[in-house]
Amino acid sequence: MSKWTNMLYFGENLDAMRKHIADESMDLIYLDPPFNSNASYSVLFPGSGSDPGGSSIKAFDDVWRWNAQSEKAYGEIVDCGPQELVDLVRALHRFLSAGDMMAYITMMATRLLELHRILKSTGIIYLHCDPTASHYMKLVMDAIFGHKNFLNEIIWHYEGPQSPSSTRFSTKHDVLLRYAKHLEAVDVVKDGLYQDISLSLNEARKKGYKTDEEGRWYYDTPTGDYTSDSIKRLEQEGRIRRTSTGTPRVKYFLKQDDHGRVVRRKKLADVWNDIPSLGLAASSSENMGYPTQKPERLLERLIRADSREGQVVFDPFCGCGTTIAVAEKMGRHWIGMDSTHLALSLLRHRLLSSFDYDVTYEVVGEPKSLQQAKCLARSDPQQYQLWILGVLGARPVKNGGQHIRGHIDFSDDSSDETKQRVIIEVAVEVINRSHVKGLNNAIEQENAALGALIAIHEPAEDISKEARAAGSYRQSSTREKIYPRIQLLTIRDIFNGEMIDIPSHPGVQHGRTNQAEQKRLF
Repeated sequence: MSKWTNMLYFGENLDAMRKHIADESMDLIYLDPPFNSNASYSVLFPGSGSDPGGSSIKAFDDVWRWNAQSEKAYGEIVDCGPQELVDLVRALHRFLSAGDMMAYITMMATRLLELHRILKSTGIIYLHCDPTASHYMKLVMDAIFGHKNFLNEIIWHYEGPQSPSSTRFSTKHDVLLRYAKHLEAVDVVKDGLYQDISLSLNEARKKGYKTDEEGRWYYDTPTGDYTSDSIKRLEQEGRIRRTSTGTPRVKYFLKQDDHGRVVRRKKLADVWNDIPSLGLAASSSENMGYPTQKPERLLERLIRADSREGQVVFDPFCGCGTTIAVAEKMGRHWIGMDSTHLALSLLRHRLLSSFDYDVTYEVVGEPKSLQQAKCLARSDPQQYQLWILGVLGARPVKNGGQHIRGHIDFSDDSSDETKQRVIIEVAVEVINRSHVKGLNNAIEQENAALGALIAIHEPAEDISKEARAAGSYRQSSTREKIYPRIQLLTIRDIFNGEMIDIPSHPGVQHGRTNQAEQKRLF
C-alpha cells in the first residue's frame, strides 16, 4: 500500500463511501449519526464584537420524513439487499408504515450496508445511538452484520439536567452497539478491554483491600466452583486466606505503582459511568460548542480496545471531529465525513489548535476553483464563510445576524504562555474601505494583534492603502519581523497557497483544499 494520507470528505456520506472507499479497507468504524430525536441542533458560538454574549447557528436538523428519497432507498434495499435485511425492512414497514421512524431506519440501513462492505474482516464497528431507536438499530445491525457477530451493547451513563417530564424517569444514557465483521477473525487489543484503577492506601482500605504478612496488597473472593484440588494448589501458592471459621477464600494480589498507590486491573463492564458528558463542562478545553459532541475519553476507550497504531479509523458522521482528533492523538490513520461546512470548519480548527501544524490531510468535496467558490458565496454566504474559515484553520465565532468571523490564537513568545489573537473577516461581496475600518475597530475592541480580510475579488488600491495605514505588529519575543496589522487576501491567493502571515506559524499548508484528482482509496 502506498503512503497513507488522512482524508476529510465534505458531502453526503452515502455517496462518498460508494465513490471513494474501497472494500474491506477500514479497521475500526465509529458512527454517531442523528438519533431521530425530531429536533434541530445548533452550535453555540462564543461572543464577539457586536454580539459579546454569544449566539448560535443551526448545525443540522434531526428530523426525518417519509418522502420520495426514502421510497427510493427502501426500494434499493428490497431489490439489492441481503435477504435477512429485506425480510426485516419489509416487516418493519408493515409494522411502522411509511412514517418518520421508517424513514430513519431506511436511511441508516443503506449506510450500514456500505459500512459492512468497507469494514475489514478483522474489524469492529460501533454504532452510537440512544433509546429512541436503539431497539430498531440492533435489529438492523443483526440483519447486516449477523447476530452471531454481536459483541456488546454498551450503556454510557452520564449526568445532566433533570427531565421536565411529569411521567418519565430522566433519560441519562446512550447505547453503543459493538459488532465484529467476522467474530472468528476479530482483532481486539486485549489490554484495551481492561482498565487500571489507582487508589491511595486509605482508599484501598476503604474498598476492603488488605495486606498480607509480606506487605502485599490483595482482595479475596469466595472459592465458588473451585475444586478441592484447585484449592490445595492455590494454598500452596499462598493464595488462600482462611476466615476465623476456617472458610477458604481466594486471594488476588494487586500491584503498587511508583508512587505507592494500589493498582487493580479490572475488565471493563458494559456499563460505563465514569466518563462524563460535555453538557455540564462548558469550560472544557475540548468543548467546541457542537450540540452532539462526545467526550474524547469515550473515543479513547474504544479506539484503544479495537485498533492499533497505524490502522485506519473511520467516522462517516464526524461532526466537530472528536473521533478524528483522538485517532490522530493515538497514532491511528483516519478518514472523516460530514455534510456541513460548519462541522468541517470546527474540525479543522480543532486539529490546528490541538496539533499545531504537525497533522496533514486532504479535503475532498469542497470548492476546487475560483468559480466554484464564487458560486458557493452567492448560493449560501454563511456556508462560504465557514468554508474559508475552515481552510484557514480558524475558530468560527458569531458576529451578529448571520455574519460569522474567525479567530486564530498564536503564541507571542517561546514559552507558549502569552497568547495573541488574529481576527478574520470573510467578505461575501466586493470589499470597500468600510470593511477595513470595521476590522480595525474590531482589533481594537478585542485587543487583538492582527486582522485579516478575505475578499472574493482583488481589492482596489485605495483599500490596500487603507489597510497599510492601520499600522503593523512586531512580535514581542524577537522584535525582528514586522507583520501588517491588517492583511488582505483573496480567494485566488488562498488557492495559490498564500496564507495569513502569523508569528511562530510556518503556514497553514495542511488546511488547504486538496487540488488533486479525486480517487478511490487504496
